Amino acid sequence: MEKEEIKEYGMVESHGIQIISIIGEIEGHDCLSQNSKTTKYEHLLPLLAKSEQDEKIKGILFLINTVGGDVSCGLALAEMIATLSKPTVSLIIGDSHSIGVPLAVATDYSFIVPSATMIIHPVRMSGMVLGTPQTYSQFQQIQDRILNFISSHSQADKKKLEELMMNTSMLSRDLGTVLVGKEAVVNGLIQEVGGINRAYDKLNALIEK
Repeated sequence: MEKEEIKEYGMVESHGIQIISIIGEIEGHDCLSQNSKTTKYEHLLPLLAKSEQDEKIKGILFLINTVGGDVSCGLALAEMIATLSKPTVSLIIGDSHSIGVPLAVATDYSFIVPSATMIIHPVRMSGMVLGTPQTYSQFQQIQDRILNFISSHSQADKKKLEELMMNTSMLSRDLGTVLVGKEAVVNGLIQEVGGINRAYDKLNALIEK
């Protein structure tokens, strides 16, 4: 099958569907170890911009297996995906944790395989943090940006998302909730349980509209 390789993240097959993988950790303003599997946002941003203008691309399928990563850069990628005019479908094939949640719901339609997981938890920050009201306000603002994006691009209610985020009964050393497969659909985050065949069928249907 004829295909054009585009960097390391995507390919365009002969029938006009572009495949883009979002894997490992979302690398943002800081570089991670060479031993880490990463998705570099500075590579994906121009790739998505090119995809928007490329007439050969009829639709884009995002394959997602990410542990999360840089919040601001992940949210920037999610906003780019959400504003593409080409039909888009996401398929969570392993995990879509933390900032991976906005990335998964940013597409026109979303799938999750039965064994895949999504984790919703509060914003974390590494390094020295000042325990001041201003710091809390900043964290709250970041969380609101994330929750507003998720709730506006899925069927999940913002209040319910906050409850899942602040759940203390599931993650042993943290706050948050793990959703497995169908649970992500029941909670309104993802639209359907399914695999690569269903994702292709849906994307082709969106392209034909």
